[in-house]
Amino acid sequence: MARPPRELIRIIGLGYYQIRKKGKTGKAERICDMKTSGVMGFWKEVVAVCLAEILGMAGFATFAALLPTFISEWHLTNTAAGWISGIYFAGYMAAVPALVSLTDRIDPRRIYLACTALGGISNLGYALFADGFAGALLFRALAGMSLAGTYMPGLKVLSSLVPGSIQSRVLSFYTSSFSVGAALSFLISGQIAEWLGWRWAFGVASLGSAAALGIAIWKIPPTKIETTFLPKTPLLDFRPVFKNATAMGYVIAYGAHTWELFGQRSWIVAFLTYSQSLQRAETGWLVPATVVAALVNLAGVPASIGGNELAIRFGRVRVISAIALASATVSCMLGFLAPLSYALVAALCLLHGVTAYGDSAAITAGVVATASAGHQGATMAVHSFVGFACAFLAPLVFGAVLDLGGGNTTAGWGFAFVSLGLAVAIGPIALAALSRPRK
Repeated sequence: MARPPRELIRIIGLGYYQIRKKGKTGKAERICDMKTSGVMGFWKEVVAVCLAEILGMAGFATFAALLPTFISEWHLTNTAAGWISGIYFAGYMAAVPALVSLTDRIDPRRIYLACTALGGISNLGYALFADGFAGALLFRALAGMSLAGTYMPGLKVLSSLVPGSIQSRVLSFYTSSFSVGAALSFLISGQIAEWLGWRWAFGVASLGSAAALGIAIWKIPPTKIETTFLPKTPLLDFRPVFKNATAMGYVIAYGAHTWELFGQRSWIVAFLTYSQSLQRAETGWLVPATVVAALVNLAGVPASIGGNELAIRFGRVRVISAIALASATVSCMLGFLAPLSYALVAALCLLHGVTAYGDSAAITAGVVATASAGHQGATMAVHSFVGFACAFLAPLVFGAVLDLGGGNTTAGWGFAFVSLGLAVAIGPIALAALSRPRK
């Protein structure tokens, strides 16, 4: 009787191959478990997806980066500014249930390409035609819809491409690329606006979308839809997702996370500008607020990847909960500390960036891992809808609390940041109540 095949799994970076010895001939057969032609081909595709995400987000933070300019030039109240910041996420929220659920049924690459093009059109439209509150609302809503058809569909492409044993790590790189894109958006928008004006900042952002579209056409592969797992429910029937209590625990935690994160992203430049206004003239040169905001977002990259590694080692629910509670503590203190030296305030913002971003990849990987077979796209749709519904509300509530707390005062900023801290503390409660450890 022939001896059973012996398998040796060799780990190469984050990928792996199986080497199988066949019968008496001893001939080795190399089998790629990546659904691609090899490690290099696999990583080229991963890099392409991440790079397209970064470039496509060139207009993500343009309004937030230039918020003090728009408040001054268009005579906006803080509440009105909060509406413009939030409408981006409302557009995302309106489009994401249908767009991401469709990825269970059709190739997500098709959705990705169409929505990347929409992102370029919306940024160019803002640059050419926005002249006040109404125009800003329209074009920022369209930009949010474009993100709905790129961020989670891109995640679906990677989750289909990557085998389970390394999926969590690769997805952490992808979610961290979001922070890189946001950071570059803050930095580039601030510099272009300083040199050429805010309309050129949005115009350059449209070029980023064009570059992302080219990369996606060239390098992102089609995804084969497995007919075995096609959903048997209608497109927008999310009942199977809601019945998955473990996944819903992560979904609610993601909503709490995005409330804090996007509230901070929308208002950090305005907050740092306020802190600068309190500094004495002899404090010397101050780092521009947009540069600090970019650094805060970049700090999220190692924080998010590191948080996911800690979650793999020490338990996902435990690590996510610890990071969320730490972030809530920092957030509740941050606004009240605006009168301190600007260097210290900037350092505290960096710390807040680390804590606010630290659980991002771990939460998203948890949602993907706990999604039911055949309902991964629908689960991502609910996950993203809840998250960006909170992202829509957070800037608006933040601006309203700022106005109610006294406007552009230390007390106003303090209470506004407390609203973020209270929201993110809901995440650990949801995880404790709904999540169950997976074997």
